[in-house]
Amino acid sequence: MKKYLFIISILFLMSLLLAGCAKNGAFGGENNSPAPPEQSANNSPKNEEQKNEVSIGGVDVDLTALSSTMVYAEVYNMMTSPDDYMGKTIKMSGPYYASFYDETGSYYHYVIVEDASACCQSGLEFIWKGEHNYPNDYPADQTKIEVVGVFESYEELGQTYYYLSVDDIGVLKK
Repeated sequence: MKKYLFIISILFLMSLLLAGCAKNGAFGGENNSPAPPEQSANNSPKNEEQKNEVSIGGVDVDLTALSSTMVYAEVYNMMTSPDDYMGKTIKMSGPYYASFYDETGSYYHYVIVEDASACCQSGLEFIWKGEHNYPNDYPADQTKIEVVGVFESYEELGQTYYYLSVDDIGVLKK
């Protein structure tokens, strides 16, 4: 019984923390989306150690193998302890969502993550390497996609933003 109450308490605490983060823009979204790194002057290249880890390590964190509660918790960890994930290869799936940010005049692309009760959503931004035009080259909003990418960051508008740098977008069957 104590274990059950402890788990409920932890989940409740996480819900409160995540709700606060979503309001403050920690997870990205349509009202606070940053410019993609291709448009940012403050991009920093990956160091050699990170490049080697990606090329020989495969996927470091496979979010597709986790329950919805665990995926939400892991993404929360990625945003609150980003240094632990920097340069790691992340695999995830979820509904695709594009958002336009007036301040930069750019579109941003997200894989949406929901908690188990589907009450709270957040998006992890991804940037598709290469020349791709929105909307022609991207799936429709709410299309379930899978991406594998390297967790990176960039500075824009005085804030640090985190994203996955991906080579390709896989559209999943329903």
